Amino acid sequence: MSSSVPVDVINLRLILVSGKTKEFLFFLNDSASNIAKHVYGNWLMDWEEEQINSPNSLWLIYQGRFLHRNVTLGALKLPFGKRTMMHLVATETLPEPNSQGQRNHEKTCESNCCVILWRR
Repeated sequence: MSSSVPVDVINLRLILVSGKTKEFLFFLNDSASNIAKHVYGNWLMDWEEEQINSPNSLWLIYQGRFLHRNVTLGALKLPFGKRTMMHLVATETLPEPNSQGQRNHEKTCESNCCVILWRR
């Protein structure tokens, strides 16, 4: 891919778990679902060992978060004409979301709480 990207598109560099990458050009109104379908339909020969059965198994991760299927690149406020990196993960189910508050509470309990089980 050339170093100059048209100013009306977003250059996504998708990174697989294996570390393999590929760049694709998308528009602001493209959703995560559209991107998954496009990538699935244009699966690279170099990615053959990681082939999946459905675009519904592909999920994008941006800034550490799984993207919902309907989120668009425009909603993420990605910069035009520049490369943005996202991880591409093949999985049938997503991990359960944790809020930051729950995570902090769990960490506190791990170090400060004691549980006593009493049985009669």
